[in-house]
Amino acid sequence: MFSRSFRTIWSAAALSLLLLASVAGQGLPKDPSALPDKVDEFSAAGPINLQTNPSDKGSEHSFVASEPAAQSYVSKTGERFSVALTTMTSDSAAYAQLTQTRKQAESAGGTNKTENLDVGTAGFSFLNGPSNSFVAFFKGRAFVVVRSENKSAELQRLTSFARSLADNFDKGAGEIPVLVKHLPGWEQAQVLYAVDNETLKKAFSNQAVLDVVSFTGGAEAAAAEYGPQKLVVIEFNTASLATDNDQRIKAKLQEFTTQGQPVPIAYRRVGNYAVFVFDAPSAEAANQLIDQVKYQQVVQWLGPNPFSYEKETREFTETTLGVLVSVVQTSGLALVGCLAVGGLFGALLFRSRRAQQRSREAYADSDAMIRLNLDELTQEKDPARLLGRGN
Repeated sequence: MFSRSFRTIWSAAALSLLLLASVAGQGLPKDPSALPDKVDEFSAAGPINLQTNPSDKGSEHSFVASEPAAQSYVSKTGERFSVALTTMTSDSAAYAQLTQTRKQAESAGGTNKTENLDVGTAGFSFLNGPSNSFVAFFKGRAFVVVRSENKSAELQRLTSFARSLADNFDKGAGEIPVLVKHLPGWEQAQVLYAVDNETLKKAFSNQAVLDVVSFTGGAEAAAAEYGPQKLVVIEFNTASLATDNDQRIKAKLQEFTTQGQPVPIAYRRVGNYAVFVFDAPSAEAANQLIDQVKYQQVVQWLGPNPFSYEKETREFTETTLGVLVSVVQTSGLALVGCLAVGGLFGALLFRSRRAQQRSREAYADSDAMIRLNLDELTQEKDPARLLGRGN
């Protein structure tokens, strides 16, 4: 009897685990590193090549979620494209990899040129001769570089292939990090995005103050150039982290100033942002640039909002007052409009009647009827038509 009950409980537990596993599996996202076998008229040439490098253990590789994968695609006409895919741990990390790749391409020298492309969530093309041109983009957690294996390939064909390839990846959040949109003129700015401190220290190697900035807790940074000025905005996820980093930064700046070491032209804490300006022509120009950085605070309650009643009451009061004011304004405007239209028509009618009265030589209220001139005051037009005294 005991063994039968034990078997029953064991079977129920096993069935529950299977159901939980199947439900959990349904919620898992599609693997973004799965390259398709066919893209438009291009077919995969051979298996996917996983690029492993055990020596890559630095912090810049800690945001790589899976081994980079490479695949070649060939069309029926013999045109060949190679694809290198890296799956990152987050959308922000994939975008950071895109901006860092663009920065490296622009600083490589030669007749290089990059242009923004509408591929994936964001992308760009790099032109440096037919043998060293590529298209790079990110979409979700996927960062992709597409190159041509044909020396005479056109950029339009490369872009078209990359756009079709991007349709196979999960879009994730579907937009670039919000921090970038808080940069002044971010649409035209060339942004360097970072999710670790090592990237910032490489880009600003002569600014040791960045060594005290901690990215613990998921901090992210965006840097952009505005002429000679370089703006760096670091976002911390909590006010506590922002306060701790702000205290360390100010202490280090004071120390460097005393020692005569290089320091930013301007530094300021803006909300949960730490904002630096390097290489500005003056402190005034640097502060004007920082003034354009706006921190938009977002408050999210873990439970019910304790101020929901006050919020609803305020919204109801504002709505009621708005309706009342609108009704009064509409009624007043209608009254003024009616008086204006009535006055206009009245004035026109009065002027018309006056003009008609002045145009007549005589006025008779009897119209075509016989009228007795008993008071003899009315001018006689035709005495022959009047009745005499004896009649």
